[in-house]
Amino acid sequence: MTALFEVSYQGAPYVGLRVPEETDEDTTLTLHPATGLDLRAELLRADGDKAALTAALTDGRPAITAEASAVTFRPPLLPPTPGDALVGGFMATHNVKADSDAPAQPTWFFKGLGDVLKVSGEPLRAPSGAVALTEEAEVVLVYVGDTDGVPQYVGYTFGNDLTDIGLFRRHRGYLPYAKLCDAGIAPWLFLGTPPVHVSGRVTVERDGGTAWQGTFLTGTKALHYGLPDMTSTLLSYASLWHPGRVHYVYLGADRASFHHGFTMADRDRITMEFTTHGVRLSHPVHQV
Repeated sequence: MTALFEVSYQGAPYVGLRVPEETDEDTTLTLHPATGLDLRAELLRADGDKAALTAALTDGRPAITAEASAVTFRPPLLPPTPGDALVGGFMATHNVKADSDAPAQPTWFFKGLGDVLKVSGEPLRAPSGAVALTEEAEVVLVYVGDTDGVPQYVGYTFGNDLTDIGLFRRHRGYLPYAKLCDAGIAPWLFLGTPPVHVSGRVTVERDGGTAWQGTFLTGTKALHYGLPDMTSTLLSYASLWHPGRVHYVYLGADRASFHHGFTMADRDRITMEFTTHGVRLSHPVHQV
């Protein structure tokens, strides 16, 4: 499962291709200079051809090596201007949450612009008055607007859709507010179709010890809805279209710590291990 990634190293942008591992912080990375490279345009031009994309990233861009601990990872394809990225997602999409009253299309929500995306290690901001926060381990689809602005799928990654589920439980109409927390995201953009099966575990630490731990199951097979119908309906709205705009679409989650009776607190640390894909995310929660 090859993934593309972007980093800053010694003040300059670099790009690489590799298979992620949960121990990537101890890894030596092969990097190619990305100065002057329009990665979004190259992905659209390659149109799923990994050989063509690899050539675009490496030809005339001599490789260097760097320790992972010495680089700063970036959210995949995050534009220089945060307003050129739109972060949103769907709620109650999974079979474990859907019931006989489930609508024909799941509810979509807006989470923020590109600056709400936080890679592992960065804090996830949530309102100080949050009623009950919970993590949500999710698959994230990534789209780029083509020259006409129409979003085109370029790959997927994984994320944590931090949510004030307690506020939503008070009244379903509060969902737009409940979702306005930061979102964790992995730096790896997987170059392929969305995964059918994803499993892993979540650990919430408090004061240096484990406060809660549980497992999750996601992927397209766990969805109550057909993925093509979900995404094609959302992205058919011309109000979302703009050339080069990056869309991050969170696909919803399995049951989370809240559903098991756990109450999250300020400064808790959430660690998600997407074990089927070798991806690990870890974020402290900061209520501000």
